[in-house]
Amino acid sequence: MFLSVFDMFKVGIGPSSSHTMGPMVAAARFLDKMRASPFVFHGLRASLHGSLAFTGVGHATDRATILGLAGFVPDTYDADKADAALARIKAEGVIHPDGLPELSFDPAQDLIFDFDTILSGHANGMMLMATDAQGDVTLRETYYSIGGGFVMTEAELAEGKDVEEGAPIPFPFKTAAQMLEMSEASGRTIAEMKRSNESARGGVDNLRSGTKRLWQVMNDCINRGLSSEGELPGGLSVKRRAKGIHEKLLEERGMNLTAPHTINDWMSVYAMAVNEENAAGGQVVTAPTNGAAGVLPATLRYYLDHVPGASEAHIEDFLLTAAAIGGLVKYNASISGAEAGCQAEVGSAAAMAAAGLCAVLGGTPQQVENAAEIALEHHLGMTCDPVKGLVQVPCIERNGLGAIKAVSAASLALRGDGTHLVPLDACIETMRQTGVDMSEKYKETSLGGLAVNVPNC
Repeated sequence: MFLSVFDMFKVGIGPSSSHTMGPMVAAARFLDKMRASPFVFHGLRASLHGSLAFTGVGHATDRATILGLAGFVPDTYDADKADAALARIKAEGVIHPDGLPELSFDPAQDLIFDFDTILSGHANGMMLMATDAQGDVTLRETYYSIGGGFVMTEAELAEGKDVEEGAPIPFPFKTAAQMLEMSEASGRTIAEMKRSNESARGGVDNLRSGTKRLWQVMNDCINRGLSSEGELPGGLSVKRRAKGIHEKLLEERGMNLTAPHTINDWMSVYAMAVNEENAAGGQVVTAPTNGAAGVLPATLRYYLDHVPGASEAHIEDFLLTAAAIGGLVKYNASISGAEAGCQAEVGSAAAMAAAGLCAVLGGTPQQVENAAEIALEHHLGMTCDPVKGLVQVPCIERNGLGAIKAVSAASLALRGDGTHLVPLDACIETMRQTGVDMSEKYKETSLGGLAVNVPNC
């Protein structure tokens, strides 16, 4: 198994990695398929299924699909250009993707939210179609957005998760137990093993520059969120709170009467800043998803700004360790809220952040594994029930609490010697089983929980 740090952390746009970034990536892949086809195309159609249909409007899935078919991709997304392109497509009813002829596409007619047809591969399914001059479908592909911006075709999903491509890696661990065994045998930390794997595939220079950019985008996102005001889009009238909370925290700095628990507010405000930016459609980094994008940056910012002796030289180790844990969760369970609830998103993010923090605070590999297990264990069973299908309530605050849990888990693990009753592998498998048993109405469909018990219009 190999999942790169750049697979687990992707630069993209809000509000959702599975519902916004994934469909945009799928559309880009479909354009490539069209360019490689011998047929002459005259039009495009798309249908959204499962969770992509039920909460697609709140997650801007329709917008992302249209823009993806127009040639936009998440990591180079330009909001102003996207707005102009979307307005032009709606007005003219045509799309002009590079390398293809002008294609007819009327969003009102050619983009369907199909609530009745269930695609068997994953809860987040979509079909993209190209038509000829008579309107007959001559090319069709089914895509599944499986969480964190990962996209697979129906055929790729059917091939199974054991498919491996690329150069051999020196530490091919698929479980936490294997990871610890390889660490002990080699005398290397989790980050060092992960660095060796990354270098085998992409080179050490790419790793250094890439992780530096990831943290830059994460930190910039925090700072934008801490300085922005106003109301978030979507109709819930949710006001941005991070700026106001941050200003009050700055005013209280140095005051002798500040309670020790105020540090929790710092962790929360960093996370909330990210998720307010995500809710507004801003640039974020999946960590491992958009809905959970605030947990890890908040934990890393807490380390850098509030822990004595912290060093930016440790950022790469933090991200590599976190990516190793995230890869185990994704490979053996899920990071998709539509598949396993929010335990798979904020729970996974907290486990990743706890592991990263424990590592840079000097934790042994055994303590790192313990930290990840503690954080994930205490998110088990968490549902995904966004009000009105928006990544706002309860998502924004939930990231703050996820960061607090991550720091607490790392701290508890460092107080021990790494031995503990529940292995991380058992916790991951429990999360997977819980996700299978969880009712669909609690898996990002907005058909249960807070989504139906809070007035949303």
